[in-house]
Amino acid sequence: MKTVRDLLEEKGRDVWTIDPGETVREALTRMADKDVGALVVTQGQSVIGVISERDYARKVIMKGKSSLETLVGDVMVRDPSCVAPTETIGACMTTMTEKRVRHLPVLEGASLVGLVSIGDVVKSI
Repeated sequence: MKTVRDLLEEKGRDVWTIDPGETVREALTRMADKDVGALVVTQGQSVIGVISERDYARKVIMKGKSSLETLVGDVMVRDPSCVAPTETIGACMTTMTEKRVRHLPVLEGASLVGLVSIGDVVKSI
């Protein structure tokens, strides 16, 4: 069965990050510039969360908050489920379904080496 490593070889290993102290507006700008729907939130070399367009819609807009003032750390999904490059695509699908998440940071040891989205997984299947 295909692995996360195989998927990353096909789609590329680009992964975009943001600091929890940056504003949601900065996160949205970065997502738009990079044409992605989510960013991995890092503090130093550690993955501490994920912020997506969905988080913005549900935790900022729907709650009447300002993207100019709200910090990424206040609305991100904390302690995200992560996968290793050796994980199978089927296992990723199971994790995404059970945890109800759309993005999985890929860690090799402690190093962030990619991000897998539900779209990536479905496309590879």
